[in-house]
Amino acid sequence: MVHSAYDAVELVAGVPGRIEAVASHAGKLLVAASDSEGLFRGSDCSLRIYSSPASSPEGVGEIRRDGPYTLERQEQRFWRRPPLAMEVSASRDLLLSLSEWVALHRLPGLETVAVVSNKTKGANIFAWDDRRGLLAVGRQKRLTVFRLDSGREFVEVKEFGVPDILKSMAWCGDNICLGIRREYMIINSMTGALTEVFSSGRIAPPLVVPLPTGELLLGKDNIGVFVDQNGKLIQDGRIIWSDTPASVVIHRPYAVARLPRHVEIRSLRAPNALVQTAVLRDVQKLVQTDNCILAALANSVYGLLPVPIGAQIVQLTASGEFEEALALCKLLPPEDSNLRAAKESSIHIRYGHFLFDSGSYEEAMEQFSDSHVDITYVLSLYPSIVLPQTHIIGDHDKLLDMPELARESSDVTDEMESYSLQLHESDDKSPLEVKKMSHNALVALVKYLQKKRSGIIERATAEVTEEVVSGAVHHSLILSESYKPKKPNKKRAQTHTSSIAREMATVLDTSLLQALILTRQSPGAIELLKGLNYCDLKICEEFLKERSEYMVLLELYKSNEMHREALQLLNQLVEESKSEMENTDFNKKFNPQMIIEYLRPLCRSDPMLVLESSLYVLERNPSETIELFLSENVPADLVNSYLKQHAPNLQSTYLELMLSMSETGINPNLQNELVQLYLSEVLDWYKILKEEGNWTEKTYSPTRKKLISTLESNSGYNTDLLLKRLPQDALFEERAILYGKMNQHLRALSLYVHKLQMPERAVAYCDRVYVEGAQQPSKSNIYFNLLQIYLNPRKAEKEFEQKIVPVASQYPGIQKSSSTKFKGGRTGKKVVEIEGADEIRFTPSGTDSGRSDGDGDGDDASDGGPIMLNDALELLSQRWERINGAQALRLLPRDTKLQDLVSFLEPLLRNSSEHLRNYLVIKNLIFRANLQVKDDLYKRRQAVVKIDGNSMCSLCHKRIANSAFAIYPNGETLVHFVCFRESQQIKAVRGANSVKRR
Repeated sequence: MVHSAYDAVELVAGVPGRIEAVASHAGKLLVAASDSEGLFRGSDCSLRIYSSPASSPEGVGEIRRDGPYTLERQEQRFWRRPPLAMEVSASRDLLLSLSEWVALHRLPGLETVAVVSNKTKGANIFAWDDRRGLLAVGRQKRLTVFRLDSGREFVEVKEFGVPDILKSMAWCGDNICLGIRREYMIINSMTGALTEVFSSGRIAPPLVVPLPTGELLLGKDNIGVFVDQNGKLIQDGRIIWSDTPASVVIHRPYAVARLPRHVEIRSLRAPNALVQTAVLRDVQKLVQTDNCILAALANSVYGLLPVPIGAQIVQLTASGEFEEALALCKLLPPEDSNLRAAKESSIHIRYGHFLFDSGSYEEAMEQFSDSHVDITYVLSLYPSIVLPQTHIIGDHDKLLDMPELARESSDVTDEMESYSLQLHESDDKSPLEVKKMSHNALVALVKYLQKKRSGIIERATAEVTEEVVSGAVHHSLILSESYKPKKPNKKRAQTHTSSIAREMATVLDTSLLQALILTRQSPGAIELLKGLNYCDLKICEEFLKERSEYMVLLELYKSNEMHREALQLLNQLVEESKSEMENTDFNKKFNPQMIIEYLRPLCRSDPMLVLESSLYVLERNPSETIELFLSENVPADLVNSYLKQHAPNLQSTYLELMLSMSETGINPNLQNELVQLYLSEVLDWYKILKEEGNWTEKTYSPTRKKLISTLESNSGYNTDLLLKRLPQDALFEERAILYGKMNQHLRALSLYVHKLQMPERAVAYCDRVYVEGAQQPSKSNIYFNLLQIYLNPRKAEKEFEQKIVPVASQYPGIQKSSSTKFKGGRTGKKVVEIEGADEIRFTPSGTDSGRSDGDGDGDDASDGGPIMLNDALELLSQRWERINGAQALRLLPRDTKLQDLVSFLEPLLRNSSEHLRNYLVIKNLIFRANLQVKDDLYKRRQAVVKIDGNSMCSLCHKRIANSAFAIYPNGETLVHFVCFRESQQIKAVRGANSVKRR
């Protein structure tokens, strides 16, 4: 980076004597020159004041470059000795100088204000803090701090001892950086605490240069090191000079060093490159002023006047130093903000194209982003990206309206064309290199678009929201106007909201999707489509189809609610996957499970579309598809009717799964539908076996097992319809279950015992009914019904027919047995008297029969079936605690041996005896407790209370004397009976009021 930052202009020439110091005030030069040209250091020194010949009010305070300065005034023998240092305080109009001592003069008249002769005589260096008015003076091995009081005199503040004579010094906040010997030290101006920093090198003496930011630049031979106010290194701060500088001044944004052969100018920004070299030999002093740098030679003074910032920016931009040019743009005056913005944008654009051509695509995108150009401008660099048709005018078109940037815009266009040719038509690069460059460029484009996307999408969304709100307001106004009296028609001017933000969002998302696919970032494209996006459907669809990006295409359809197209594509892909089994990746990528997962979110929003699109997966994955219907709560009636019409073979599977998931939540109609399906299949199976002659009641098929299990575990089906469909000579177990659901227990038990000959099933049936009806006494005699069937089948059949004649007449399958009357019975003694048998009468006459109910004529017994005495005795021995003993004994035949009843009577009598003993114990305990209570009552009634003349009422605190009294249960508290009664009435009233409040 080499450009002209300063113009070296000779301001003063031919100064008699030797120039010892130079300064500037109000646009004038103050030159301290020794009269004897510095041959003798003890000679007098004069102060010469030079002014510009073409001074004007606008130029007051600045050094001008038009013509040499002329001598305006000279103060002979202003100092006795040549000054070692001279500085102007512009804010206070004061001139500070150090000759024999520190003197302070008022400008411009040069009146002496203060002279510090005592503490500063023999001093060799000072440092002035103009903001706070503090002066630090180094004399021998002492450091003294003064404060300018009221602008008239210096007041000593502190004095500290230092290790050696000071060679360099500068203020840095509350601290002072000192150069002593070949070391740098930081001393606190308040406490005097001294801290070593580092050495100044082997050759050069220490050099301390303050920066406008409060930091310091410390010299270390030919290197300038940046440190903070406490002396800590700043990592990115270092200036390497071409030689060891004698002095350095800071004039933002540059650092100017006085070298033996020339003046070197370097940038303060890392990497602190060389800016310019001013060939001025034998420069004695470098002094910083407001607008320039003064370089004092032996007999002349040069001014390093800065080149205008705009001209420097043009030079840097032309030489490709874009970062330095941008840094200089920050120094443009605030009033030129528009010009600064235009220049910065132009530089960013040129810098972006430079980086783009160099292959630094991400850095180029950062520059384009900082230039605030339209995204269409950047997208024009990518011919492979297809953009939708919009009405957007890019910023690059608007640049043509700016004269300053017209040239830059044309250069940008040329660079874009050259880049396109280089990327697509260059023969110098191999195809692999071109492909790599294109990939990296597209990756940078993706990051650029993602960075821009949030703001553009936000504006587009706000635009849509505004249109929706305005549309709703407009609609409400129309509705309200419809109720008003009609006036002559006046057409309302329709307002059209600009769609620039949405068009920009469409361009961005469409380009971003293409760039993601071209860089093989399909997951990123899918994530883009899952959220809010404005992708152009037509362009993206064609682009994805050309590159077979089916997963992204599916997400595109889904984001645009094109579910039918997406499902059609999925079915096609799954079919192709099935036909191309050798392509394992394709097969793994597309499978029927994907269709199920796609249908899952649609189950609630569009169940009909789900059912229409599920036929493919129903045939291949029936269980998973049906689980989808169940888990997503698709209306069961709708699914059942659809399956019944299009996939009847899956109807029962669906109902089974639904029933297994929720036995109580399934619709009774669907339960009945499932049972009817089972029954139809069982009836077909039964007819086949019957024709083959292989049918038995103990033959079970899987469907029949399901039918029986469903009949037993559910009750939502229609028993009447099922009974009508059952054959008369088969399927007795199913008939028995249906009778049980209708509470026709005798009929059900008869079928189990006589038709199916499965007593164990009859006992299990009784157990189930007993457990379910434990709280219902009417069902507790279910075992007695079974005993009746075992021991008196004729009577059981007769009682059953009397109860269900109206029901049985409806079903042809129910066969009525001949009803005959029982022969009359005679009264006799009771068999046994246990468990309240004397309270229960089972005979029609209400008296005990002289024979057992199980005894009858041989004809009667044979008509109802054989007596199953062994089964009855086994039932009594196993379920004795659930059977009424008196009723059971009454039902047994007379010739039953008592030995056969031991297993029944023994636990029954033992249980009765145990209950009797328990009741007697409880009775005695209650009687004993009653006696104890009575005894306690008698003892309490025998209490003696002595009342004398001093006995007082605990309520009214008056003597009881001969009045009626009452005593509380504690035996000590005495009250008047009247007081006690009143207190009880008050409590009663309060209790009533509290109840009312509640």
